[in-house]
Amino acid sequence: MSAPTLPPDGSFIEMTSYGETLPEVRVVHADGSAITLSLALAQVPPANSSVELRWAAAPRGRVAQEGYVVSVDGNRVDVRFTGHPSVLQSRLFVRGGGGEPIVLCRPDAEDVVGEVHDMSERAVRAHFTDIDLNPGDEMMLRIQVADELVEFPATALKVSSMRQQVPVRGPLSVEMVAIFDNQDEAQAKVIRRYIMRNQLMARQRGH
Repeated sequence: MSAPTLPPDGSFIEMTSYGETLPEVRVVHADGSAITLSLALAQVPPANSSVELRWAAAPRGRVAQEGYVVSVDGNRVDVRFTGHPSVLQSRLFVRGGGGEPIVLCRPDAEDVVGEVHDMSERAVRAHFTDIDLNPGDEMMLRIQVADELVEFPATALKVSSMRQQVPVRGPLSVEMVAIFDNQDEAQAKVIRRYIMRNQLMARQRGH
């Protein structure tokens, strides 16, 4: 791996560990086939665990690089790269949408219908009402995009709940960010085309 492809010291990159994506991990030093990172203590992955790192590679998009944790020292983590880096085109990370119906399915509970706030082919942020949900919960998500239905196994990454209190006690409002697992590329393309088409239509309406 050549030096120009490495993220600069002091920059922030994205790290995925055990299915959870951390968007702002600081680079302490990167050199050759290793990188030292600084992050919150609660987010430090254990030694010998696998991680994936991603950082900007303008103008082409982003670099994705797999690795494993060599050592941990407080909130600092040394990662050794494995394999070869891959360039992910920016268009693969297009995000948008909103208002689409989404169905959350779990084997031990009734299906729940919610509403998409925004999504990409890798994740979705959605709103539900009166649902018991926690980070790490696994589920199946079905999303209606235009005239097509896509379905992904997913894991809840973040969950926030708030109950309406004024003027009267109301329902529990639940916002969830979920990451899609075992992505089906064909369905991912359906979402990407849908979002890009919507963005194009919005730009045309703005002229």
